[in-house]
Amino acid sequence: MLNLAKKERRRIFSIGTTTLRALESAYDPVTNTFCSGPGVTELFILPENRLQSCQGLITNFHLPGSSLLLLVSAFAGKELILKAYQKAIQEKFRFYSYGDAMLILGIELIP
Repeated sequence: MLNLAKKERRRIFSIGTTTLRALESAYDPVTNTFCSGPGVTELFILPENRLQSCQGLITNFHLPGSSLLLLVSAFAGKELILKAYQKAIQEKFRFYSYGDAMLILGIELIP
């Protein structure tokens, strides 16, 4: 399904950061396809990384200073994510695993 979605230039959304790491690890930018099968990843996503496997992420608000905050910054840029977090604090959103969620759309929706 993922390869068909890529071929048809449909948007792919990751549900959670663990899924995002799996998608990025399985994606081959040379062939523009996902590899299937079992695997392990040690991928650490930073704000300067260009994500290529999907165009959106649904995730919760992560704790300040966490590595996951760096990961979500790779989608919309550090400045915009920090503004979103400031607004979340102002509005008393709940953070961490059982808190509020957000949809982050990538800077480039369709690669």
